[in-house]
Amino acid sequence: MIEEVLSQNEIDALLSAITSGEMDAEQLKQEEKEQKIRVYDFKRALRFSKDQIRSISRIHENYARLLTTFFSAQLRTYVNISVASVDQIPYEEFIRSVPKMTILNIYSVAPLEGRILMEVNPNIAYSMLDRVLGGRGSSAKKADNLTEIETILMSQLFEKSVANLKEAWSTLIDIEPELEEFEINPQFLQMVSPNETVVVVSLNTAIGDTSGMINICIPHIVLEPIIPKLSVHYWMQTTTDKRDPEAYEKLQKNIQKVHVEAKAILGEASIRMKQLMNLKAGDVVALNQAIDEPLKLVINDEPKMYVQPGKHKNKLSVQILEEIKGEE
Repeated sequence: MIEEVLSQNEIDALLSAITSGEMDAEQLKQEEKEQKIRVYDFKRALRFSKDQIRSISRIHENYARLLTTFFSAQLRTYVNISVASVDQIPYEEFIRSVPKMTILNIYSVAPLEGRILMEVNPNIAYSMLDRVLGGRGSSAKKADNLTEIETILMSQLFEKSVANLKEAWSTLIDIEPELEEFEINPQFLQMVSPNETVVVVSLNTAIGDTSGMINICIPHIVLEPIIPKLSVHYWMQTTTDKRDPEAYEKLQKNIQKVHVEAKAILGEASIRMKQLMNLKAGDVVALNQAIDEPLKLVINDEPKMYVQPGKHKNKLSVQILEEIKGEE
């Protein structure tokens, strides 16, 4: 039982209400005796925290942007995809909400167990198909009479899009998504048990003048191994060798191969434009560099070292004296 501590203002308000007769003391005692009960539905067990749901939402916001770019290029028309909602519900409830005839893509996501289901609203799916076949994006066709050629064309389109799913998930884990099945009837699917918790990501989708929803169903079994990575703490970590030593070492080696420009500045001078125009052979321009002071070595226009000029193997050279300390 959770006890609620009242503030002094709340206590004063209660005493005032009882004194003025607005509240009956007996009624107050009766309310105290009544137990405060919160209804809990065991069929809708919440297995993901709000923090984890937000992380899943962030991944799919990026996925929606990638799909927008991909389908715009493939269909050569205006496409806009954005995250509408992210919910966790029983699998049975999700299947009941899906139309009897729709487009269902089932992806394996190795090395993770289980499979991901993408349900595409028929309006959207047939608008895509019409564009692929050279039409204007009409969605008048019905799902129950797909020809074999139409099935192949549509499945190929969604098979090509797996690269976007891989890229969106790369912030958490490297997966190898693969389109395993293409269905139009949800009754033939039994990915997990009916009461298994799934995360459903709904994407608002517009293709030309046609609009509809794309729903992505992710079972708990898929997300279970990476649940710790869905926390804010993980997202706030910087990419260091502790997080991924192999990637850090590779990045370090690649940076060492980068070419930078190094220049030793002999000195500088300021003159008037009239003097510049009148310069001729034999004239002397005095630099602001004293002969007994070190030169500056500039790396990509940033002063980095103090050096002294000299000669090495018949070539003009500079010798490093000390590093120039910058402001923190």
